[in-house]
Amino acid sequence: MAVDVLTEIVIERPVAEVAAYAGEPGNAPEWYANIESVEWLTEPPIAVGSRMNFVAHFLGRRLAYTYEVIELVPLERLVMRTAQGPFPMETSYQWSAERDGATRMTLRNRGEPSGFAGVAGPLMAAAMRRANQKDLARLKALMESTG
Repeated sequence: MAVDVLTEIVIERPVAEVAAYAGEPGNAPEWYANIESVEWLTEPPIAVGSRMNFVAHFLGRRLAYTYEVIELVPLERLVMRTAQGPFPMETSYQWSAERDGATRMTLRNRGEPSGFAGVAGPLMAAAMRRANQKDLARLKALMESTG
């Protein structure tokens, strides 16, 4: 069963600021509750083909995975994909301008879990949705408190 989780939030900061902060992988541990660390495998800055190791905790498990950037449209869209492990995943960020200089950020996670993860797909999707909503709320609080 495919998992496809889409969450959005409006952040009261300009697109350039939100995209620069959220699109920098090294900042992920600051606003993603489940991400413990990020290690660059390629030289920064982020570009198509950039690769990073992520260590996260989700549903009581430690996960280590490598993301590769497959699409990057500055100030608009970032797409990363991982193919290894029991839960190949694609994560995308999209930023668009809203009224009064605010930014709508969309976070999408989708993948095809296999094995136990495949059986637990609907539960994983619900847990991901809750985690993503909390993470975007944390990002909003961080971005708006520094403005």
